[in-house]
Amino acid sequence: MTLTMELGARSYDIILQRGALSEAGRLLELNRKCLIVTGALVPPQYAARVARQCARPVVVTVPSGEGSKSFPVYEMLCRRMLEENFHRTDCVVAVGGGVVGDLAGFAAASFMRGIDFYNIPTTVLSQVDSSIGGKVAINLDHVKNIVGAFWQPKRVLIDPDTLRTLPPRQVSNGLAEAIKMACTSDAELFAFLEENPLPPHMERIIEGSLRIKKRIVEQDETERGPRRLLNFGHTIGHGIESTGALLHGECVALGMLPMCAPDVRARLLPVLEKAGLPTTAEWDRAAVWQAIRHDKKFAGDAVDIVVVDVVGQGEVRRVTTEALKARFDAAYREA
Repeated sequence: MTLTMELGARSYDIILQRGALSEAGRLLELNRKCLIVTGALVPPQYAARVARQCARPVVVTVPSGEGSKSFPVYEMLCRRMLEENFHRTDCVVAVGGGVVGDLAGFAAASFMRGIDFYNIPTTVLSQVDSSIGGKVAINLDHVKNIVGAFWQPKRVLIDPDTLRTLPPRQVSNGLAEAIKMACTSDAELFAFLEENPLPPHMERIIEGSLRIKKRIVEQDETERGPRRLLNFGHTIGHGIESTGALLHGECVALGMLPMCAPDVRARLLPVLEKAGLPTTAEWDRAAVWQAIRHDKKFAGDAVDIVVVDVVGQGEVRRVTTEALKARFDAAYREA
């Protein structure tokens, strides 16, 4: 199946196909120098398979985890391209999860003012969400995604076969983003998640999530309006994630619950539990709140949050810091 992200001159195809990894040479323009960025926990055969289909591959493996979305690792990638004499006609290929995609995409966006970027996501989280839309970034001083750009990939290859090597916790981690999108934007998909076992229907879930995000990004490429719906669960979730104790999707799951009306929360809880995601947790309250206050969505004493009062109808709402703190405190007490 092929979806096309319609963004004028920046349009690109999203190919969802089993076995696509082995067809990268046909589906992507790899007859040039290709910086292939992958992660330490990504099965090495994935990057190797792509490298065999490139004319001049340069494979770089970065450490796993958010720590790689840093200036030192970003600088290392840029220096490697400089050493290998990369030009504007060459490209960067991400083979891995969201961290690899964000990091490699930002390197592609900034090296020589921008070179071609291909994304080959290999985790549920990156396949349903982060691989499309063009948001690329690194972290600074524990503030997530604070330095970045909008840089659309030239093409995205999604091969569900790569999910076979994922541990169950990583599958759950990615399902959080699919649940997030269904809750805010697609009541039919949310009902499907309620009524069906999740991993056996992964392709249906990936496709449904991609269609939601594609529609939203086409309306609002640079996140000034409807695209902010995709931040559901992220304001508090990013604060929890800064503690380093939980995975991104687990933090998003916890961050969604305080932003729901009671009847929505009652439906969301069993879906999160079925997906293997946490619905309660303990955290350092002061440290998490401090991280929340550094969220780039804050403007003075107000912040835009995403709330869901009706499943499938998320809403961006500006609230005071005090009102957000009340939601945060309520969530902490319930945890």
